[in-house]
Amino acid sequence: MSTNSSPLSTTSARPVWLIAGPTASGKSACALQLAKALGKQAQTAVIINADSMQLYADIPVLSAAPSEDELKQCEHRLYGAWDGAVACSAANWATHAKAEIEEAHQAGKTPILVGGTGMYLKVLLEGIAPIPAIEPEVRDQVRSLETADAYAALQIEDPLRADVLEPGDSQRIARALEVKRSTGVTLADWQQAKSGGIGEEVTLHPLVMMPERQWVYDRCDTRFEKMLANGAVEEVETLLGRGLSADLPVMRAIGVPEIAAMIRGELTREEAISAGGQATRQYAKRQFTWLRNQCPEDWKRIAPDEIAENLP
Repeated sequence: MSTNSSPLSTTSARPVWLIAGPTASGKSACALQLAKALGKQAQTAVIINADSMQLYADIPVLSAAPSEDELKQCEHRLYGAWDGAVACSAANWATHAKAEIEEAHQAGKTPILVGGTGMYLKVLLEGIAPIPAIEPEVRDQVRSLETADAYAALQIEDPLRADVLEPGDSQRIARALEVKRSTGVTLADWQQAKSGGIGEEVTLHPLVMMPERQWVYDRCDTRFEKMLANGAVEEVETLLGRGLSADLPVMRAIGVPEIAAMIRGELTREEAISAGGQATRQYAKRQFTWLRNQCPEDWKRIAPDEIAENLP
């Protein structure tokens, strides 16, 4: 992910601060500290959500969205902006985020992006490949293949992509194969033609929260249990009552399947807490991996106790 980043100057043209990190790493608290630091320099901050689940109005507790008190401390955008019945893609979010960033700059404010959804950040900064719609018959044919057969075909038709994918990664294998068969161009070649990113149009000030892993995992466990006591069960009951499709992102949010199983009597409360904590830790692990491998080396990594010294 290439970006136009700079040192801690706050007078650069079109500044955008970015606070990334795994779940439970303290991103929201860091954003508020940054907003206060900018305020002391006569700059008004706007915090913009870059978390794929905090977008949904249905699950503020389960998504660990900012509290009412936190929302009062600084202007927040794109939190709870989508109804759970409407899926939000990375491209859709990026379109809205770009509009919010532009509006903030036009008003003389400084936007602060906050979130751990790597694909959202990547699409916003780098743009998205302009891949044409896949022909329905090609998609149906590819999706009907067993994963092993699809992978074998990909090794012949797009060996470079096959080399970087795990043989069992059915979703990415199918995507690469259907793109090649439908367009005649490999996914890698399409991605070379990305468009719409803002990385070269803004001065990015990135901070990546990278605490010690066990510290994050411990927080994941305690936070999920607190969520159950503070409204998460009621959130899932309301979702189930709406009869939403199980394929919607909000229904796959961490904690929703586990709590739904508890409500149906398939799990005890203790089992749901254990399963939810485990799912949260696994998600944090994936985020750690993404941040380590995808963030540019010049993006400053900090621990929670290093926040103050890295603010303007």
